[in-house]
Amino acid sequence: MEKWYLMTVVVLIGLTVRWTVSLNSYSGAGKPPMFGDYEAQRHWQEITFNLPVKQWAKFINPDWIALHTSRGYESQAHKLFMRTTVLIADLLIYIPAVVLYCCCLKEISTKKKIANALCILLYPGLILIDYGHFQYNSVSLGFALWGVLGISCDCDLLGSLAFCLAINYKQMELYHALPFFCFLLGKCFKKGLKGKGFVLLVKLACIVVASFVLCWLPFFTEREQTLQVLRRLFPVDRGLFEDKVANIWCSFNVFLKIKDILPRHIQLIMSFCSTFLSLLPACIKLILQPSSKGFKFTLVSCALSFFLFSFQVHEKSILLVSLPVCLVLSEIPFMSTWFLLVSTFSMLPLLLKDELLMPSVVTTMAFFIACVTSFSIFEKTSEEELQLKSFSISVRKYLPCFTFLSRIIQYLFLISVITMVLLTLMTVTLDPPQKLPDLFSVLVCFVSCLNFLFFLVYFNIIIMWDSKSGRNQKKIS
Repeated sequence: MEKWYLMTVVVLIGLTVRWTVSLNSYSGAGKPPMFGDYEAQRHWQEITFNLPVKQWAKFINPDWIALHTSRGYESQAHKLFMRTTVLIADLLIYIPAVVLYCCCLKEISTKKKIANALCILLYPGLILIDYGHFQYNSVSLGFALWGVLGISCDCDLLGSLAFCLAINYKQMELYHALPFFCFLLGKCFKKGLKGKGFVLLVKLACIVVASFVLCWLPFFTEREQTLQVLRRLFPVDRGLFEDKVANIWCSFNVFLKIKDILPRHIQLIMSFCSTFLSLLPACIKLILQPSSKGFKFTLVSCALSFFLFSFQVHEKSILLVSLPVCLVLSEIPFMSTWFLLVSTFSMLPLLLKDELLMPSVVTTMAFFIACVTSFSIFEKTSEEELQLKSFSISVRKYLPCFTFLSRIIQYLFLISVITMVLLTLMTVTLDPPQKLPDLFSVLVCFVSCLNFLFFLVYFNIIIMWDSKSGRNQKKIS
């Protein structure tokens, strides 16, 4: 009884922080002609109600979504509607998934489960984006988390259905698609493709096809309408990258203008090959040795590969990496906390543009304090607790003096945090040189990208050197 009482308190804290952040400034407030993400979400409501599917019902104020004339519409009633719907989506989909996931973690105490839920719900990146940008990421991420819960509990059909809902809600869930596919395929192989495995494979195929058909049915009435949806889902005409995003292409562009030198189709091929090669080892390992632990870490690795190397990445896409990192928070608290801090920092230019500096600082500090208090992260930096012991033993066969890995990681963490703090202060207090107006934004992206590359190597090391998949892990039952 006490566990559920404390978990309810944790949920209320999470909701309070979210609503408080939503009362601050939001993306694009009073800034024509683009108006920002608030207008983008309102505009989607506008065209949903007016074009070209004619059966949508109008249950709310038609002035909010009047075609063409409502552009730049800003009213207190509509802002309240948008904020409330984000909160309701959180409350119905994302928060229950987080609570259930933490409650189902085994081999940790009730106190740790509650602390884990609190830290995940206080993760600042998702709060700031969803409540400052009205992005409704909690819907797709929530469904994805339900998918993780489903297939980790051997409810593979329900898990697949949940993930199909996630990917049809927001196409960026493709970042998580390969680990789901590889884990389920590995399960089918393990059961035997001439018996139960084949039956499971057929059932999964039916679930995926049926859910996609149902979700796309309203758009199949006209061929041009279907193509228009696809063009909007995959906007390759926008180019290799847009704005200042902390991935390889934007960071490398500082030294070599790839967008100007290479034709579009070469950029696409280069991006595809880089992404595919970086995620291939982890996916192969997951197919050959499917395990709940391997699945979660492969989710991190694949999503990070997509973020770093894929075509047309947005700053907010780092949230797709952050969710699976939250899922391993109790297993590697030091590294997970570090990554989640960097992920929020990587969106600094975007957050500053929308006047979310104070909410960013407050929520980041609250999250960091919660993690330090709950997990004593600075006491968990040994090779074993960083899950690098197998790797270190392998290296020491050739380099016996290789005994300083955990110390190096501690120093890197210190350098990373100091750099993030200094860059934040410089960005807020100093004016960039006239000849380099984007200097601080570029530096934020470049520093974040270096951190993410380090994490990509780290998570792949954990995956590839985990010879005991399925053992010594905090399982989900």
